[in-house]
Amino acid sequence: MRALGLVVVYLIGSIPVGFLVARAAGGFDIRGKGSGNIGATNVLRTLGPIFAVLTLVGDIAKGYVAVRAAEVIGPEPMWGATGALLAVVGNCWPVFLRFKGGKGVATALGAFLALTPRAILLAAGVWIVLTAAFRYVSLASILGCVGLVFGAWFFGYSPLYTGAAACAAVLIVWRHHENVKRLLSGTERRLGEGAATG
Repeated sequence: MRALGLVVVYLIGSIPVGFLVARAAGGFDIRGKGSGNIGATNVLRTLGPIFAVLTLVGDIAKGYVAVRAAEVIGPEPMWGATGALLAVVGNCWPVFLRFKGGKGVATALGAFLALTPRAILLAAGVWIVLTAAFRYVSLASILGCVGLVFGAWFFGYSPLYTGAAACAAVLIVWRHHENVKRLLSGTERRLGEGAATG
């Protein structure tokens, strides 16, 4: 039963919110527009702020719900930590889209809002400051993940939660490897500059 519960947690994380929003709002496959990503940033560039907010809220919500569902399996910290990771994995590799999904940032935000809320405040602060200063969402997301790991450790959360945050950060940074290449080459698009193509 616990194994089945973890499958359910993964499936919650796999819900392709941006894909569904684009289908409902524009009648098209978001994977064929802009950067091809199903996340809120590409939805913003393709459909505008209202639908980007819907995508963002949906991705955050599914991360939060996935962790709460995992905690039903067992109250020990390992279940919540596992749920957070499965939510991020589901977002990045969703079974519903043949394992080609988003980058996991908003889903991780929701998942760790459930597990480490004070650490999320630090991570969100890093993201907001860097996005406002440089308008590189990818850079802000990567460093926000680092802030999450530091915050989880600093505020004394369970080592399992800190470890899960570190694993999620590694996954998210890896999912941004193309963005990192563009950042290093100076070709990364800033927020508000239109759709990226990679």
